[in-house]
Amino acid sequence: MASSSGNSSGSTQLQNSGSEGDLHHLVDQRKRKRMQSNRESARRSRMRKQQHLDDLTAQVAQLRKENNQILTSINITTQHHMNVESENSVLKAQMAELSQRLESLNEILGYIDAGGGYGGDFETTPVADHNSFINPWNMLYVNQPIMATADMLHQY
Repeated sequence: MASSSGNSSGSTQLQNSGSEGDLHHLVDQRKRKRMQSNRESARRSRMRKQQHLDDLTAQVAQLRKENNQILTSINITTQHHMNVESENSVLKAQMAELSQRLESLNEILGYIDAGGGYGGDFETTPVADHNSFINPWNMLYVNQPIMATADMLHQY
């Protein structure tokens, strides 16, 4: 019986050796599988990271394009505003000149209505200044066009 128990312990050792080899092989296989899975996971992570970086780069390019369009629009609007302000200044100067002309014409009408005009001789009508714009008898200015530029109107 000793020999049969020796045989059985020897065969148990062989089985244990085989089992240990299988176990070691199984552990190595799992380890390789896990390493492969980790490599694949890292590859996918790098791809996601690269895709995110590409998306952010595209977004930066789009935002820069929009920013340039906004700046162009602001520049155009600013130029338009300056043109409108200049035109407004010219119109204010023309309005002031027309107001002065209207006041002068009203003075002429008041003078005529008061009996001081056209009844007498032109030579007897006193004229203070032949170059004066307000002088109602100086008709040179009545038919003159209104001239003004933005440079003349910085006081308004």
